[in-house]
Amino acid sequence: MSSIGTILSVALLTGAAALTLAPTTVSAQECRTDPYPGINWSSCAKRNLMLSGSDFSKGSLAEADLSFTDLRDSNFAGTNLTKAKLIRTWMAGSNAEGANFSKVEAYRSDFQKVRANDANFTSAELERSNFSKAELNNARFEKAELGRSNFDGAVLTGASFAFANLARADLTKAEFKGPLNFQSAFFFLTRIEGVDLSSSIGLDQHQLNVACGDRRTKLPAGLTLPESWPCGDREMD
Repeated sequence: MSSIGTILSVALLTGAAALTLAPTTVSAQECRTDPYPGINWSSCAKRNLMLSGSDFSKGSLAEADLSFTDLRDSNFAGTNLTKAKLIRTWMAGSNAEGANFSKVEAYRSDFQKVRANDANFTSAELERSNFSKAELNNARFEKAELGRSNFDGAVLTGASFAFANLARADLTKAEFKGPLNFQSAFFFLTRIEGVDLSSSIGLDQHQLNVACGDRRTKLPAGLTLPESWPCGDREMD
């Protein structure tokens, strides 16, 4: 191949790579479209809307602002919501199987009865969020902020909370089989009364000493129930 041909080939390959790596620019018109599977609402402002029952499956809502929006009973299967704002957003009853919620801001959001097996909540801001009766098998909550979050009746088999902040979160009625990963998780006043943690991994004695359990709490081998727990009568202030 001639030197000119080589230069042209390299230029074409470089240009193709640049096109592949360049972020997708979403037009104002695209932001105004109604939801559909595979939609690209990246960085779109969609606050205070009524969008329940919508289909966003395999789409991109990365960095979109969906705060205070009603998204109940919607389809987010395989959807990318990285860095989206979901503050006080309603997602109850939605399908979020395999969705990516990494680094979302979702303070006080409603995830009741969400089906989010294999979903990624890594480094998400989820303080005071409601996950009651949600399906969260194999969900990843590593480094997530989960202070005061509620997992009443949530199914958590295989979930990982490594390095997560679980301060004052309630796990008392969560359901799971097999190990949960609590490596280096912050357990300050975490509710674990009556919870069987005997097969969980990553727990240490210091975590348990600042948590809120009782005589029904079951622990992994090598750990012991503290002589006293700091919570008393389930006070949540």
